[in-house]
Amino acid sequence: MSVSRGRANPFAEIDELPSFEAKPKASKPIVHEQIERIAATNNFPSRQAPQPRPTRRWKTGRNQQLNIKATPQVIERFYKLADARRVPHGELLDRALDALEKIAGSTAE
Repeated sequence: MSVSRGRANPFAEIDELPSFEAKPKASKPIVHEQIERIAATNNFPSRQAPQPRPTRRWKTGRNQQLNIKATPQVIERFYKLADARRVPHGELLDRALDALEKIAGSTAE
């Protein structure tokens, strides 16, 4: 009996490997109307992305950034006000601060 110094080859006695093929998957019919109905009855939210906001680009000369935390409702109000007046966010903030200072000045007198 001879002792070999190399690793044993587990495939040494196999001349040709058997060919394996994947079994075809049985296709299941998907009824989209049924899925939509089940989702609607269970109040399951849609996975569609929300519509993006329109791009707001203004050349104003402002180059400083102000980051604040607010509730989604306040942010939405801010965007709606800026969009309705067709002004940049910085301009709306200027107007809001001016109005607040005017009110505070008139009550302080």
